[in-house]
Amino acid sequence: MSKPWTYERAGLDLAKYAATMAGIQPLLARTWDATRVVPPPFPPRAGGKGSGGFASLFDFNPDGRYTHPILVTCTDGVGSKLKLARQAGKFDTVGIDLVAMSVNDLICTGGEPLVFLDYIAMPADDPELTRQLVLGISEGCLQAGCSLVGGETAILPDFYALGDFDLAGFATGVVEKDRVIDGRRIRPGDVLVGLPASGVHSNGYSLVRKIIEAANLTVADAVPELGGTVGEVLLTPTAIYVKVVRAILDACGDAVTGLANVTGGGLPDNVARVLPPDCHAMIRRPAQAPVFAWLQRLGNVADAEMDRVFNQGTGFVVICRPTAVAEVLKHGGTVLGEITPGAAGVTIT
Repeated sequence: MSKPWTYERAGLDLAKYAATMAGIQPLLARTWDATRVVPPPFPPRAGGKGSGGFASLFDFNPDGRYTHPILVTCTDGVGSKLKLARQAGKFDTVGIDLVAMSVNDLICTGGEPLVFLDYIAMPADDPELTRQLVLGISEGCLQAGCSLVGGETAILPDFYALGDFDLAGFATGVVEKDRVIDGRRIRPGDVLVGLPASGVHSNGYSLVRKIIEAANLTVADAVPELGGTVGEVLLTPTAIYVKVVRAILDACGDAVTGLANVTGGGLPDNVARVLPPDCHAMIRRPAQAPVFAWLQRLGNVADAEMDRVFNQGTGFVVICRPTAVAEVLKHGGTVLGEITPGAAGVTIT
């Protein structure tokens, strides 16, 4: 008689799954705003998932601060940067990237992120790997000022190769209806201010990895001009701009007319996304961050290709009235250029 089939034999160990869930619960709770997260009525049971219930509850307007609240939602992943994390054996920062990729988009509406959920998929339960990933996610939520209220850990044997995993994230926020920033108030004469990137962020890693491979470099190799190893440099987590953008909005109000997160497509594509049909952005090429100069030289990449794949050192753009420029610059920005009459688009000179 053949050996009986069980869930564990098929690839999912429920006892290990319960250990995984128990290990990440404190990491969720550290991000909760006790006045807004509605705690579950019962503690999680042995072998249970999440916080003990089937969904999370969050009071997004507990003190009536919003008159006409509009929900804002975003989702994204980390992409093939995860392959470098696997090669380096370092998993506690890509969770920050995961949060950043959604909340940095969300704040382009002028909103504030409230809650975040994650989806982690892997071929077999790995409590320590999951703990490190969720540690990064909870750290990202703390940086963004939002609550990690739950998520899903999917164990998919035969779907992922051993050692592989993937992450997806989902953010929900809120913005007052009359405070929505959608670019329609941008006009000629407005000024573009760039906020610095922390590094490559989480875009363009398919090209990054090919450049590294072609140069016969490993994640352990030193890059003297950048002061670290290949892995350390390329796993620098994405900057989270929530708190600085919220501070700018609080100080400048209606003088901020557009916000752009510089992700895939670089400055040209992402600034163009917020421009009205009759406004053109003239940008004076900002100084290239050292990591991009290194990658460009290593891979013999053309300037135009660098511009349309990477942030080049500018991770976020604030478009504002000239009267607000001095205030925005207090937050570490650099003037990039100005809005001129013309068809919607971006010219970098």
